[in-house]
Amino acid sequence: MSDAVTEADIQLIQKILPHRYPFLLVDKVHSINGTTSAVGIKNVTMNEPHFQGHFPGNPIMPGVTIVEAMAQTTAVMVGASLGLTDGNLLVYFMAIDGCKFRRKVVPGDVLEMHVETTRGKPGGKVWRFKGVATVDGEMAAEAEFTAMMDMQG
Repeated sequence: MSDAVTEADIQLIQKILPHRYPFLLVDKVHSINGTTSAVGIKNVTMNEPHFQGHFPGNPIMPGVTIVEAMAQTTAVMVGASLGLTDGNLLVYFMAIDGCKFRRKVVPGDVLEMHVETTRGKPGGKVWRFKGVATVDGEMAAEAEFTAMMDMQG
């Protein structure tokens, strides 16, 4: 198991995810434990386009983008663990449950997405995950979500 991928930098993330600016919402993933759990990092900056309108003079990261960042973290975890790169993995939301927002996420914050698989296995199409997004150890958001993993490879 020494070949196991335990982290993904932006180059590997871009090989796994089809997302690109402005919708690539994870900068790094570390602590990858197979398809079981991982931690994603999103450096929140004022340069992101949603801050122009959400909200002018009081920039706050939209909650839906926080949930999307958690989902992208799970896709990187699964893709890195299963060697699915270069367009071999597409992920589609099927459900979002128990979603709660606890604090604002603003430019300058480092958003950490702690994700774990609650149902799903290599080769399976429908997976379920739990995610908690934090800033400085304080919960910003949490959600459980179900996704279809369309593995092309």
